[in-house]
Amino acid sequence: MSDISHYSASRSAVRSANDLEAERNLGSALLRGLACKCPNCGEGKLFKGFVKSVDACEACGQEIHHHRADDLPPYITIFIVGHIVVALFMGAEAAVELSLWAHLAIWVPVTILLSLVLMQPFKGATIGLQWALRMGGFGGASEDPV
Repeated sequence: MSDISHYSASRSAVRSANDLEAERNLGSALLRGLACKCPNCGEGKLFKGFVKSVDACEACGQEIHHHRADDLPPYITIFIVGHIVVALFMGAEAAVELSLWAHLAIWVPVTILLSLVLMQPFKGATIGLQWALRMGGFGGASEDPV
């Protein structure tokens, strides 16, 4: 493939990635976000840091910098981790007799680990949700107050 055709192909991919009229599948966008991949193409990385998103997808050029995930990923993480840890704690308490220190030694690390493992995928899913529903700058209209 020549450099010119490669350049024009990549330019057309960028245009289609940021196309405001293109069909956007909610389910695939959420799954791609959970996998920390671009909600548009599913190829490019969504994050350049732990929860710092890339400015644009390296594979298709979809702009991502303007998303507004804000506080939803931590809320979802707290909700899910809280339910898992409390259920496991209550089950363990009913099954065996453990001291307070043993419970602390088990459940504090489990809570921290689950929170760290789930935060990035939940933020990715939030970005995918916003992309699919054309929210948070993905719809082309400015959401800044006038």
